[in-house]
Amino acid sequence: MTSGATRRMFLSGSASLLGLGLSGCIPDVMAVGPAGRASVTPPGYDPDLLAVTTRRAVKGGLKSPWFGPERAEQATAVRVVFNRPDTGLVAQAQSAFFGAWTIKSVTPEPGPAAEVVTAEVGRREVLLYVHGYKESFESAVAGGIELAEGIGFSGKRMAFSWPSKAALLDYGYDRESALISRDALEELLITLLGEGGASRLYIVAHSMGTLLTIEALRQLWARHGDVYGARLGAVVLASPDIDFDLFDNAMRRLRSLSDKITVISSTSDRALEVSRRIAGGVPRVGGASREQLEGLGVKVVDASDYGGWTMVKHDLFLSDSDVRAVVRRAIERGRG
Repeated sequence: MTSGATRRMFLSGSASLLGLGLSGCIPDVMAVGPAGRASVTPPGYDPDLLAVTTRRAVKGGLKSPWFGPERAEQATAVRVVFNRPDTGLVAQAQSAFFGAWTIKSVTPEPGPAAEVVTAEVGRREVLLYVHGYKESFESAVAGGIELAEGIGFSGKRMAFSWPSKAALLDYGYDRESALISRDALEELLITLLGEGGASRLYIVAHSMGTLLTIEALRQLWARHGDVYGARLGAVVLASPDIDFDLFDNAMRRLRSLSDKITVISSTSDRALEVSRRIAGGVPRVGGASREQLEGLGVKVVDASDYGGWTMVKHDLFLSDSDVRAVVRRAIERGRG
């Protein structure tokens, strides 16, 4: 295993020492245990995921860490195969701290990312995961497969990985990297939502990844109106780290999508409280009240009371079974 899993444990502890738990998108490791993991996989099955990344390749993308925090000029499509989680008692106990999903192989695909995606998707349903702040390539794609397995999604699993520095104090770099990646994500959305793409697309974005997702959707709708809306089934924004005024403004452009958007919020999310302070006191969407958010026409799930005694409550969509059920229900509604 690489340093990604160890980083999850160390940085979560470091965040707590900062007072308000600025753990960004690193799961509270004490909240993630075998009971919150994915469904049991059949023998001989190694789950895979197709990632599109705007990170620059390291060592040609063939050896760990595969893709780093530097920004690439073009997006690359990458096939990632994971080792099946060990079901032994010792391994399950260790997974609470180090994560159950480890990478077996990473294969950068030659050619334009859009062509690779079109060939891979084959008119199937697609679940696209967009990670948040402070994630390595490894932890980002592991989050994508954990989400897909955790909710039992049987279609094509995908992740969009943008250039995060995966460091506690690089919030500014990460935010700019997310915004730089807007065009690449918009191009991926056009591929998935257009003719020859997915039969239905479901997006789950987390924390700072929600900013990237909303900005890419806003660009797409500004240029094309609701042309690409038919195949978009659901957009789930988990603990969205977005300026509330910015989101309010974006929703005026995305009004036709409002009934497809589900916001998982929590007024007890300490990481978003720190983001609010960094942003000059403007509330983050993930920490806003139900009344504020429902006024924008989106569906709202208040997860303030979920997660039990866990401290940060910023990654409940991965660690809490009730919140994972929210994601499943949003996808089911999107199929209707």
